[in-house]
Amino acid sequence: MRIVLTIVGKDRVGIIAKVSCLLAAHGVNILNINQNILEGFFNMVLIADMSGSDISLKNLKDLATELGREIGVDIRVQHEEIFTAMHQI
Repeated sequence: MRIVLTIVGKDRVGIIAKVSCLLAAHGVNILNINQNILEGFFNMVLIADMSGSDISLKNLKDLATELGREIGVDIRVQHEEIFTAMHQI
């Protein structure tokens, strides 16, 4: 199963590192990352594969939400099909 993880918030050191560590700790493979910083605001879209993961999507969402609170950004995790459906015109 592929997921889409989005992060939005004020830029600070370590955002990508902390999110990458969370994913790696649970066997989630990062496939693609697109990130930018605009006037001090960090925005990232990450696509990952959970097929070899040891965690459920719900538990990963909960951990990512908590990590976002800790580092001051909004982190959302969605199944790729849900993300795609929500962003079609």
